[in-house]
Amino acid sequence: MRITVVGDVLLDVDINGAATRLSPDAPVPVVDVADIRRRAGGAGLVATVLAQDGHDVALVTAVSDDDGASHLRRALTGVSVLAGAPLAPTPTKTRVRIGTHPMVRFDEGCAPAPVPASTGEMLAAIGSADAIVVADYGRGITANTDIRAALAGAARHVPVVWDPHPAGSEPVEGVAVVTPNLAEALASAKAGGLEPSRTGAEEAGRYLLEKWGSGAVLVTRGEEGALLLSGGDPAQGIPAPKTNVSDPCGAGDRLAGSLAVHLGLGLDLAQAATKAVEDASAFLAAGGAAALAVVAGPAGATPALEASPAVEPGPEIEPGPEIELKGLELVDTGDLHPDGVQLAHAVRSQGGTVVATGGCFDLLHAGHARTLAAARSMGDCLIVCLNSDESVRRLKGVHRPIVSVEDRAELLLALECVDAVVVFGEDTPEACLAEIKPDIWVKGGDYTPEELPEARLVAGWGGRCVTVPFHPARSTSGLAAALAKVS
Repeated sequence: MRITVVGDVLLDVDINGAATRLSPDAPVPVVDVADIRRRAGGAGLVATVLAQDGHDVALVTAVSDDDGASHLRRALTGVSVLAGAPLAPTPTKTRVRIGTHPMVRFDEGCAPAPVPASTGEMLAAIGSADAIVVADYGRGITANTDIRAALAGAARHVPVVWDPHPAGSEPVEGVAVVTPNLAEALASAKAGGLEPSRTGAEEAGRYLLEKWGSGAVLVTRGEEGALLLSGGDPAQGIPAPKTNVSDPCGAGDRLAGSLAVHLGLGLDLAQAATKAVEDASAFLAAGGAAALAVVAGPAGATPALEASPAVEPGPEIEPGPEIELKGLELVDTGDLHPDGVQLAHAVRSQGGTVVATGGCFDLLHAGHARTLAAARSMGDCLIVCLNSDESVRRLKGVHRPIVSVEDRAELLLALECVDAVVVFGEDTPEACLAEIKPDIWVKGGDYTPEELPEARLVAGWGGRCVTVPFHPARSTSGLAAALAKVS
């Protein structure tokens, strides 16, 4: 799908380290810097995520010619950047973190910027898109009259999702959906003379729906999900899957991008909004915006792509012949795959993060794929602990598995996000885990990581457990039942 993202780009910088002492000249912590992570923010984040999803993405924006812009372009690998003339410095937001805890943020170049110019190439990208996301961060791109006219024209033919900003421009009339968060919706309604009550999300949304002339307004409400309002239809609450979140940064960008994709694929408004909320929750469970970064060591080492959220950072893994990430041979059912263990030891010895997950994976479906992709984004390799055929039969009954362990392992290894498969014959993966000793153990579920049966075992070697949301209506049992009806 051809997606055009229109909006303002920012440079987000995370300085990560540890603090074990106070400065002798002031009562402030001394941060020993472990690494510096840079990523595209604002519209750049939307474009990066969509490009990683495999879409053909064009980014219509304004990019300066300073040092920050060079970092931005590096972070936007895979995105076609169509930029106007540089009129202001690159807005840069630098966060200093101790572990996962932000300590301070520095903003540079974030003063109001003049409206940037547009080019024919930028306008053509808007006119030729299958779906459009507007990520307005108040830096002027959406105030350009030619761009606004192009967006208004495109809105008559393709879905346009507009993520507004308090300092930005009003959406053009006729866009499919506008996605303010609750605070933005309430502030806009209050500025319009309304006094929203305690349950004022719907009142504010109705006001904005009429004010902006959009097809719908989706008010996002954090962990409470979202509220969808369109025309004369009743307001529809969309719950968010339960997710353990350490950093909510980027959730709104992920939601807006996913919403445009699902609308572009032909889903109706309610279905698209529901899937977008699910995608935003899964994005946060996988580390959020922090998982998208270009990493440089404190000494200024050559930057490299990294995807390891909120865990102790290590240097980038450069796989050599001794770390073969694909094409591993299978072993007999019930045995532990030596290459999987070797991979874990090699990655860990180089300072990398080992991620593991487990299950039967009988009849692979979209829920499996999303969980595996989310797990892989948390570290430098993903090892799947796979139940043998005998183990599946004991757990699921005599008619399972439907697919043999050889085929299940082959299918898993065919996925780009899976680096190794370990087959085990027991009912639980404890023996596998004891050999692999993953830094992160990932499971799907609606419980907290501490409630997982493996939590104590994993914690024994300093690892941690992470859960990612279930995906409703996607299950092996459901597929098997559907196939039985067809046959």
